[in-house]
Amino acid sequence: MSFCSFFGGEVFQNHFEPGVYVCAKCGYELFSSRSKYAHSSPWPAFTETIHADSVAKRPEHNQPEALKVSCGRCGNGLGHEFRNDGPKKGQSRFIFSSSLKFIPKDKETSASQKK
Repeated sequence: MSFCSFFGGEVFQNHFEPGVYVCAKCGYELFSSRSKYAHSSPWPAFTETIHADSVAKRPEHNQPEALKVSCGRCGNGLGHEFRNDGPKKGQSRFIFSSSLKFIPKDKETSASQKK
C-alpha cells in the first residue's frame, strides 16, 4: 500500500548517527535517533516522539490503519503513522519524508539554546 510517491534521494533512510530529528520548517524536536529503526520503506521510521506534543495526528481518508502526521508546533506536513506496524507488537511506525532536519548529538545543546 502506497501513500506517498518516492522520487529517490531520501537522506535519512539509512542514517543512524546519535542526535535529534526536528521539523525542517520550525526546528521543533520530533524524534530521537534512539527511536529510529531500519525499515523496508524508503523513508526513515521511528517508534515514538520526543514530546507528547511533538506531532499532531488526524485520520487518513479511507485508511483506518494510518494517520496523517504534522508538526505539533507549526503544522508542517511530516508523513504518516501506521498503527500496530512497528518493530514490536502493538507499536506504531512513523514514516516521514524530507520534512525532517537532523541535529547531531554534539550540536543538540547549541540548537536548543537558539529556540
